[in-house]
Amino acid sequence: MSANIRVNIINLYLIKFSKWFNLIMPVIVLFYQDNGLSMQDIFWLKSIYSVAIVVMEIPSGYLADVWGRKKTLLLGGILGASGFALYSFSFGFLAFAIAEIILGIGHSFVSGADSAMLYDTLKSSNRNQEYIKQEGWITSAGNFAEAIAGVCGGLLATLSLRLPFYVQFGVAAVAIPAALFLREPKTHAVNTKKKFSSILRTVKQTFCHRQLRSALMVSSFTGTASLTFAWFVQPYFQEAGLPISLFGVMWTLLNLSVGVSSMFSYKAERLLGQRNSLLVIIIGLSLGYFLAAWEVSLAGIGMLFFFYTLRGIAHPILKDYINRYTQSDVRATILSLRNFVIRINFAIIGPLLGYFTDRFSLRVALLVAGLGYLLSGLAGMLPLWRESIKEKDKAHRMP
Repeated sequence: MSANIRVNIINLYLIKFSKWFNLIMPVIVLFYQDNGLSMQDIFWLKSIYSVAIVVMEIPSGYLADVWGRKKTLLLGGILGASGFALYSFSFGFLAFAIAEIILGIGHSFVSGADSAMLYDTLKSSNRNQEYIKQEGWITSAGNFAEAIAGVCGGLLATLSLRLPFYVQFGVAAVAIPAALFLREPKTHAVNTKKKFSSILRTVKQTFCHRQLRSALMVSSFTGTASLTFAWFVQPYFQEAGLPISLFGVMWTLLNLSVGVSSMFSYKAERLLGQRNSLLVIIIGLSLGYFLAAWEVSLAGIGMLFFFYTLRGIAHPILKDYINRYTQSDVRATILSLRNFVIRINFAIIGPLLGYFTDRFSLRVALLVAGLGYLLSGLAGMLPLWRESIKEKDKAHRMP
């Protein structure tokens, strides 16, 4: 492995760590309530955060392509640390809202640019075939960090509800030197003179590529299904009768299952091939929804692990399919567009699924979500399916 690849991968691990080692999640609601916020205030803050991400997702991808992935990741790191610094010394809704906006913008500058940096780093040394493996390991590291942080954050909160925020600032600040030490790949020629309208035209032309459009849709639908399922986990625990004292433990174990399976996603894709991998991902995740709906009990928690394990395998593979059909000069923009679609999808279907949960039951909501993902995923994958068949037939006809 060349020095440039090694340096970039190590620093991308550190950026992922700073992003996912989230100490505040186990105590965030308690912290808000301790500062006088109601549950309605809390949901408003999360809405503000999501809007900040949606508004900046595509522009941040554009900046990563024309300004440079290193500079964009550095800005994302600075904003992330600044957001937690503001949180650490704030006490009211308005200051928290400003902090959420800063954190949302910082998140958008990192998402997309990190995967684009990884892919082009490998491509610069003709090692882009290793992308699934490296993306899987970095994703795995992020999930391990999230799992460990859940335990550490809870312990820190026993001393003070504000202490996790102080430490979180230090964790987030790790991304700043990590971004500074990144080396921009030669395959990504930065062109700061390129106008935003020209980038949009390039993206539009790229979307005429059926395989890219298909890869983007399947990856976005799968990302939406994963995000949606995560919000069903705690209601599932409650309905299954899991003691509240074990919520954090189970959450940690679920994230560990994602981390372990992500490490082996490249082997799964190599074993199954592109066409079968897509089928296993879409049908398997849909089945995870159906099985969770079928058995809401302590024993049924095993169904959650089935979904999370497959989730860990799915995302590195699906991101690789996007990268295969994307030009380097718009790679971060396309990956940011994926995240944009995920957030929009969730904003639309989240309240609807919440209505089904409240009006009918958790089982009905899980069934509706699973069926919706199954149909949209299968429809989205058709061009990739047909392309894999053509390539297979072509290979058979070769002497």
